[in-house]
Amino acid sequence: MSLVPPTFQDVLRARKVIEQYLPPTPLLNPAAMSEQLGFNAYLKCESLQPIGAFKIRGGIYLMSRLSDAERKAGVVSASTGNHGQSIAYAAQMNGIPAAIFAPEGANEFKVASMRRLGAEVVLTGKDFDEARMAAEERANSTGARFVHSANEPDLIAGVGTYALEMIEEAPDLHTVIVPVGAGSGVCGTAIVMKAINPDIKVIGVQSTGTPAVYTSWKENRLVSLDEGTTFADGLAARVAFELPLKIIHELVDDIQLVTEQEMCQAIIDLVEGAHLVAEGAGAAATAAATKLAPELQGQNVGIIVSGGNITLDTFRWAFSQGIHQQQSA
Repeated sequence: MSLVPPTFQDVLRARKVIEQYLPPTPLLNPAAMSEQLGFNAYLKCESLQPIGAFKIRGGIYLMSRLSDAERKAGVVSASTGNHGQSIAYAAQMNGIPAAIFAPEGANEFKVASMRRLGAEVVLTGKDFDEARMAAEERANSTGARFVHSANEPDLIAGVGTYALEMIEEAPDLHTVIVPVGAGSGVCGTAIVMKAINPDIKVIGVQSTGTPAVYTSWKENRLVSLDEGTTFADGLAARVAFELPLKIIHELVDDIQLVTEQEMCQAIIDLVEGAHLVAEGAGAAATAAATKLAPELQGQNVGIIVSGGNITLDTFRWAFSQGIHQQQSA
C-alpha cells in the first residue's frame, strides 16, 4: 500500500465515483448561530449521510479501487463505528465480504448498523487501538485486505469530496474547522482548500482526552498515548498515523483541543441553532468555532458536522452536562 498523499486531482476522480451514489449533503448557514457567534457559520451536514457520517465517501471510493483478487478475499478493518459503517456499506454494495473489529462497549447504534449492512462485527479490546491490532491479525492470517482507517490515500481522497461540495457552494470561505480522529477528514479538507485557495485557514479539532494527533503535530513525531478517553468515540484514537500526519504538517494551519463539556454544549447549540443532531465528534468543530469566535469575527467559517450517530443515553448525558455548564457560567 502506497503512503503517497492523494492530490486534488485524486479528489476530483473520487467525486466521479461518489456522485453516482450520494447526492451532495446540505450546507446550512443558520442565521441564529451566525448571529450568536459573530461570523457567518456554514455547517456541512455530513451527519445526514445514509450511515450518518462523512466516512461513507471514503468507503465507496476505496471499494471501487480494489482488485478482483482483493474483492474475492474480502476486507477487514477496525473502527469505533463510523469508518466501520462506511466499509460495511460499500462492501455490501459491491458484494464483498467484510469483517469489522470494534472495541467492547462500542456505540450500540453503530454496531447494529454494521451488522445490518452485512458485516461480521467482532467486539474486542478496550478501545479502537486494541481492536485495530486484532483486525490486523485477522487480515494477516486470512489474506483479507486490511483497510486502515487513516493510512489509505483512497479513503482520504473520498472524504475530501465533501470539501469540494462545500467550497463550490460557499466559495468565499476564510476558515474551515474539522474534527480529527485519525485524520482522514481534515486531510481531505486541507488538500481541497489549499489547492483552490492557499489563504483558506484549515483548523483541526481534537478532544483533550485523546490528543494523539495534536501532540504528534506539536512535537513533529508520531505519538502513541498510553491512556486516553472521550465520549466522542469518533475522536477516540490513542495513536497517530504516518500518512495523515504528513499531510497535516504540510497543509493544516492549526489544531485546537476541546473539552468534553465544550462538545456537550456544542451538541446543544447545534440543536438550538441549526436543528441538527450531532454526536460528540460531529459537534467538536462547533465547539472549537465557539472557542475561537473572538478571532473569527466577520469571517465566513466552514464547520464540518461530521456525524450524527449518538445514542439517546449519550444525548441525555451530553444535554445535562451542557445545561450544567450554562448554569455554572
